[in-house]
Amino acid sequence: MAVVLFDGVCNLCNGSVNWLIDHDKKNVLQFASLQSEYGQQTIGKLGLQGSYLDTMVLVDGENYYVRSTAILHMLRLMGGIYSMAFVFVIIPAFIRDACYNFIARNRYRWFGKQEACRIPTPELKAKFLG
Repeated sequence: MAVVLFDGVCNLCNGSVNWLIDHDKKNVLQFASLQSEYGQQTIGKLGLQGSYLDTMVLVDGENYYVRSTAILHMLRLMGGIYSMAFVFVIIPAFIRDACYNFIARNRYRWFGKQEACRIPTPELKAKFLG
């Protein structure tokens, strides 16, 4: 199972996680906030600096992906019509990530933030790590 690491206080990121949960019919994704103990240990093991709190990270076995590439791989893993979005991987990452980074820099201003990371409901607790 692949793990999605996300900014747990970002409303846009939480909305994205909610969308992923609702549409992950194959149940291939688990989640952890970057601020959680699991998230911090994982990005440490991957050698990613603290600046990665502004991005989504997908850890899939021995591989990991960040920013727009992570999103494309999440959609590919979910299968079905969502996997068709993977075709956008042909666009160079520096172009895709320029758009991603612009949104990431403005996400709190546009979408707001919470004071604490989300707490999953009992039904969703199995999908969340750490």
